[in-house]
Amino acid sequence: METPSAHAASKRPRSILAGPYGHPFHAILVTIPIGAWVAAFVFDLMALLGNDPHSFAQGARWLIGIGLVGALLAAVVGLIDYSTLASGTRANRIASIHLVLNLIVMALMVLSLVMRVRSDGFSTSGFVLSLVALAALGLSGFLGGELAYRFGIRVADEQTQRDAFEG
Repeated sequence: METPSAHAASKRPRSILAGPYGHPFHAILVTIPIGAWVAAFVFDLMALLGNDPHSFAQGARWLIGIGLVGALLAAVVGLIDYSTLASGTRANRIASIHLVLNLIVMALMVLSLVMRVRSDGFSTSGFVLSLVALAALGLSGFLGGELAYRFGIRVADEQTQRDAFEG
């Protein structure tokens, strides 16, 4: 039996926990922290500019926490996908940077949450940490896009894609 290439192996799930072939759960789960943290940023702006800063600051705290839970779930399945990448490859190097950036983002968001919990209302330091984390998250997201859309990691193989267009 022929051993699959490193590229072919990156398309297959290592475990059903990572999602079925062609439908990785990592790509679905990352929407939770991204959405929660962007919404927290909007809530922070409303706390700064609106008439009810305490309620929006409290909402931002909750959204940061929800994002952290979602990030942990996304990280678990992301690590399963990461484990399919052959070491020494460009894809593995970019995935490693993606992983480290996401760990930094999570650490910054934890610190942001701690600052926010310690504050009775709006936390300027928590807001600034969140902004830095969102910038790092944007870079990490770009790299994640490279992994999926340029390198085809956990994307159905070309023949499967071609079959969808050939009647």
